[in-house]
Amino acid sequence: MSEAEKAYTYILECCDGSLYTGYTVDLSHRLKMHNAGRGSKYTRSRLPVRLVYCEEFPLKAEAMRRECEIKKLTRSQKLELIAE
Repeated sequence: MSEAEKAYTYILECCDGSLYTGYTVDLSHRLKMHNAGRGSKYTRSRLPVRLVYCEEFPLKAEAMRRECEIKKLTRSQKLELIAE
């Protein structure tokens, strides 16, 4: 899998303890954007954030699909996923 084809689904823990799920093709850049207050409206008021979970996929569509699956999980299910 080439670097250009990779995509990631990730979970961030915000400073208030809440969890944010997203996808990206450049994980380090996206994390920097979140912590700079330009990643999403949700995380902008909950800085700093830290990466607590990520999965790598060969295609962006797969990462997007997994993001939707994770967003449907309960908080306790997300915490179990992170703990694995």
